[in-house]
Order: sequence, then C-alpha cells, then structure tokens
Amino acid sequence: MNASSNSLALLTDLYELTMAYGYWKCGKAEQSAAFHLFFRKSPFQGGYAIAAGLEPVLDFLRSFRFEAEDIAYLATILGNDGRPLFDADFLQYLAELELTLDLDAIPEGTVVFPHEPLLRVCGPILQCQLIETAMLNMINFQSLIATKASRVVMAAQGDAVLEFGLRRAQGIDGGLAASRAAYIGGCAATSNVLAGKRFGIPVKGTHAHSWVMSFDSEPESFAAYADAMPNNCVFLVDTYDTLQGVRHAVEVGQRLRDAGHRMVGIRLDSGDLAWLSIEARKILNAAGFPDAVIVASNDLDERLIQSLKFQGAAITVWGVGTKLVTAYEQPALGGVYKLGAIKDESEQWQPRIKVSEQLIKTSTPGIQQVRRYVGSDGMAIADMIYNELQPLPETCVAVDFQDPTHRSQFDTTVAFEDLLKPMIRRGDFVGRSIPLDEIRNRALAQLQQFDRTILRLDHPHRYRVGLEEALHDLKAEMVLESRQRSKAGDAA
Repeated sequence: MNASSNSLALLTDLYELTMAYGYWKCGKAEQSAAFHLFFRKSPFQGGYAIAAGLEPVLDFLRSFRFEAEDIAYLATILGNDGRPLFDADFLQYLAELELTLDLDAIPEGTVVFPHEPLLRVCGPILQCQLIETAMLNMINFQSLIATKASRVVMAAQGDAVLEFGLRRAQGIDGGLAASRAAYIGGCAATSNVLAGKRFGIPVKGTHAHSWVMSFDSEPESFAAYADAMPNNCVFLVDTYDTLQGVRHAVEVGQRLRDAGHRMVGIRLDSGDLAWLSIEARKILNAAGFPDAVIVASNDLDERLIQSLKFQGAAITVWGVGTKLVTAYEQPALGGVYKLGAIKDESEQWQPRIKVSEQLIKTSTPGIQQVRRYVGSDGMAIADMIYNELQPLPETCVAVDFQDPTHRSQFDTTVAFEDLLKPMIRRGDFVGRSIPLDEIRNRALAQLQQFDRTILRLDHPHRYRVGLEEALHDLKAEMVLESRQRSKAGDAA
C-alpha cells in the first residue's frame, strides 16, 4: 500500500494523460479547477457507507512524481499515425512536475451518504486530472470493504469478527487493502500477517485441516499442536467427525489445563453451523470449558450470521473471508470524480455541471462542503451539501436530494460539523496522520450517532441528505439553461 519509494504516477487511465496533454497544449494546464469525489448509491442496498482509503491517497500524493523510467515509457506510446502520442516538451514538463494542489477530505471512519464529496481537490486542472484514477481506485475499494465489514460486525451483535480473506482476495494489493479496510469497519483481527506488520492490525490463526490430516489420528494431531503452541490452541474439529472432534479437543484441553495452559476454543468450518455449535457448546460446558470460544467460518456474510444468530447458534467468534474481502455481491462502489467549478480569465470561479437524462447522474455545481447537523442528544439529524461560493443565510434550508418537496430548516441554535477537513495546501500536507486504531474507533463511534433503522441490513430508513437551498436553485437553473441551449442548437 504505497509503502515503497517507487512512483505510482502511471497508476492512471490513459485518458487522464491525454487530457493533461490537451490542457498543456492549449495553455489551460494551470487553470484552477475544483473536483469532487463521491458515490451515487449506498453499497449492498444499505443505507450508508464508511469512508476509507484516505491515508493511501495521501501517501500517493506525497510521493507523486514521474520518474525517468515513467517518462521513457510514455515516449514509446504511439498514436494511430505511428508517431509518438506525446511531444518531448510535454514529457519534460511531466518530469519536472510537482503537485501544488489543495485537498480537503472527510476523515476515514466517517459514516457517509450518496452525493456527499468524500474528497475535494482544487488546483491546476492538469494536476487535478492526473490524480483522478488512483484516488478513485483507493477510495472506492476501501470504502466498499469498510462498509461491508461494518455490516458483518453489526450482524455479529458484539461477537468478535476476524477477517480471514487473504487467499481469496483480488491479488496482493487487494488483500492488503481489504485487510486494512475491514479493520476500519470493525473487524477485530486479520489472518493477513503482512497487513498486521504494515498497519498494526492484530493477527489471528491456528491450524488447517492439512495439519490434522498429516497425522495418523485427530487426537494425535491436536496433542502435537498443543505441545508445539500451548498458548495458541483453537482446534479445527471438522476434518472427520465434528462432534467427535470436539471431544478430542476437550481431551487435549484437559491436558493443557493440567500443564498450566488454556485451550482457547474450537473452530467449525462446515456443516450445520447452528446445530453443531449448540451441540459443541454442550460438550464443552459439560467438560468444564464454559469459556472456550466457538469460532465459525465457511463462506459467512452478514445475512448468514444474522440467520445463525436468529437460530440460537452458540458461536462466539466469526471468521469471515471471501464474501468480505471481495465484497461478494457488489464488486464496486461506483464512486466518481466530477468537475464542480473552474476559474475564468478574471480569476473568478464559475460553476460547472454535468447534465444527464438520468437524474442521478446530473452532477452538483460549485465548491462543495458537507455540513452534518446534530441534535442535543448527539444523534445526527441530516446532512446538507452547500456551495462555499454562495454565502449561507442564518437559517439554512436543506432541499432533499430525492424529494425536493421535503425541506428542513436549521437555524443557528442547531449544532453542526463541516465534514471536509484540510489535508493538503499547495502540495504541502497540513492534516494529521491518524493511527488505524483511532480510525476504527471513529467508525464504531460514528455508527452510534445514527438511528438503528438507518443501519439495518435490509430496507433501511433513508437518512436525509439535501442541497442548501441556494445551491439547489443554482443546480436547477443550470440544468434548465443547458437543456434550453440544447434545444436551441437542435432548432438551428
């Protein structure tokens, strides 16, 4: 995760570079612009998302540069006429480029909603364009996995959730990013040792079926493991006969206890997890191991965990892998990066809008900020996106994104927080690097500020996000003007 000193400047789509070349060619490279990174729909048909991926973005921007080998490679790319796609002077410009951007961001671990800018980038338009793809890559994936993890953790109702997905993750980078994001979302530990080293995440793991199968009998395998690691004994009991495996674990657990050690518990990885866990709990309790944990794995996700809880399963630790780290039912967040404003020749900001026949794809103009209003009980009431180019009245009116007839008023007595925080000014880092444990705790605390109906897995109540009234009116006016121009053009 950006830990090496190697440049990641080429971690981009080619069209970012071709646009950059175009800006440079026509003299617009230094024109100031404002872009916003946001998503349009909450993932997993849920009601919220958890912002994640900011620290990798900051690492990327701090080390951004085109190295000699990058420039040499770009010089080999040809156009359809067989000639170099980029002028040598442009490549020299890239070789000397240093970012002078401003970046504001919603801190990692914050609960966020559709249309809210997670990042706001202001600066020379060429630079803003060059960093788009990499930022979307990092924010989209980690926010998706952090959200998935939070849903799984909520379904577990206070039980520990362990992230066990490395072997099923989408490559090395995907495995590392998923482990980091899953921890932000509330997982207690990971099986990924490299993620443990890089990010300080607790690591957990004992043995696999191959360990048991390598011995002549299951009791022999458990005894050998206990001799080797008496301080890390969770026995995988379903290699041959699950309940008999629990009894074998109990026998070894008793020998561990006599030697002054403790059997941590057992793991179930197949079969009817509800019934097996209940029966295993009876065996463990009867043998004097009421504190032994029962770990379950086997393609778990939030809905299966919820079902097992409903069935009274005696599982106390959940190992979640494939369906977490791959965001199994939704492989992408769908975040986008849109231009909101640009400076004209007189250095005045001019709003910009992208209009679509699909209402959800019509962008919001201006230089946006997100204001979260909070009640006297500390619970979030609503979020309002406003335009920093338009002065705010004393009493703000938020026009609901999905239902413009629903409008909420907030006067000066209502507490609020503006969510986008300064991170980079003119290329220099001005924010604070936040430890991962602090980010995880923030996510857990943030979820407590929202009504449970907003967080439920299925058919969540919709948290209200609106545009400040003047921004709503500006957006509507710009859409109408765009359509009128289009009609006039058709008539001509």
